[in-house]
Amino acid sequence: MLTFEEKLAIIESFPQLTRNDVSLKRVNFHYEESLHDKKTVVYHLHPNGNGFVFVGFVKSYQKQKDDKGFINIRDFSAEELRTVIEASIHSLSQKREEAPKNTAAAEQLEQTWVDKQNRTLLLQQEDALWNVYHGMNLEASFESYVEAEQYLIEEGFSLQQ
Repeated sequence: MLTFEEKLAIIESFPQLTRNDVSLKRVNFHYEESLHDKKTVVYHLHPNGNGFVFVGFVKSYQKQKDDKGFINIRDFSAEELRTVIEASIHSLSQKREEAPKNTAAAEQLEQTWVDKQNRTLLLQQEDALWNVYHGMNLEASFESYVEAEQYLIEEGFSLQQ
């Protein structure tokens, strides 16, 4: 496990991050050029080595993140820490697209997706969320059509024509 000082040195090597000291000797780092409301990349880095990095928009960390979009970096190696910070900054630098406005996908509030084994999932827009259902069971929920579409494609599904 990296020490607090080692983690701090790695994080401070990213010139696009701004340090903010917070309570209990913890440190946050913000990405001020974020294209989103979210600006915090590193959250509550503590002298005991604990801390979090925002990965809410990074697909490869979706299974490890908490409900606020952060991943715990306590046991990360130097390379893992650099990689996750780079991914976080990159994700905050990219404009997340909403569902296309003038396409059948945007107008259609329900879609059937099928994989090679002929299993089906239903994608439904419900209020502000895009929900993926397997039968009557909720499989996943997303804030945008694009996120839901990416998830379905990654899982091997394609839109039924």
